[in-house]
Amino acid sequence: MDSFFTFVTEPLAHEFMQRALLMSVLVASVCSIFSCFLVLKGWSLMGDAISHAVLPGLALAYLAGVPLMIGALLSGLTCAGVIGYIKDNCRVKEDAVMGIIFSGMFALGLVIITKIESDIHLMHILFGNVLGITWQDLLSAGVIAIICSAITLVKRKDLMLFCFDPVQANVLGLPIKFLHFGMLVLLALTIVSALKAAGIILVIAMLIIPGACGFVLARAFDKMMLIAVTTSIAACFIGTLLSFHMDVSTAPLIVVIQAGVFVTSSLYAEIRKRRSYEQVRS
Repeated sequence: MDSFFTFVTEPLAHEFMQRALLMSVLVASVCSIFSCFLVLKGWSLMGDAISHAVLPGLALAYLAGVPLMIGALLSGLTCAGVIGYIKDNCRVKEDAVMGIIFSGMFALGLVIITKIESDIHLMHILFGNVLGITWQDLLSAGVIAIICSAITLVKRKDLMLFCFDPVQANVLGLPIKFLHFGMLVLLALTIVSALKAAGIILVIAMLIIPGACGFVLARAFDKMMLIAVTTSIAACFIGTLLSFHMDVSTAPLIVVIQAGVFVTSSLYAEIRKRRSYEQVRS
């Protein structure tokens, strides 16, 4: 018991670890809530696209001397808008359009970054730097995360129907185009809130894995969301503490733990399915 108490309290004696832990739990909450809708809608690639597309916005925001989050948000929304326009006016399928747009914008961001002198480390942009979080970063990300989470939870029934069956949602009179654009805006905001901690690449995993865990374990959406949030927060809490003791990168370790949780969840769901089938046969 004493060793476990020391394991938990020793990292918390440092202020940067306190900020890192708060940021990790914050990111875990907002990403896991929204990941349920992404998994249900089949928009995993859209999250990938927008997360990569924020890079040129970050670079241009640095050049303009404005907050990086503003550039990332505008760049993400631009990517979503361009993808939607081309999809509606081109014969190419949506997944191909996403791949073309996000890879092009990501490459543009890399070109811009290599041509400017900045104190922005590319590895921190790609993989995050949760241990370098400041209280200002925590405050700004927290405001965005709370707003996104609140809107998503309040409108979860409309969003769930839109994700599960947009045709039925349209028949019932729900504003399909508004919900579609609203989800894109919430997705961009969620990515921006997690960008500082998880980075462009790892935020994709945090937007997909929690919802996938809930999907394989639950049949009701509210239970799916509960499982997603619980497993994501637990993975972030444990990963942050372990990264301190193991002296490894925090965000990648969190994603590794989340991936392990998904594999375990999938195996458990398969075992439960086989037992149910055997009971029915007997």
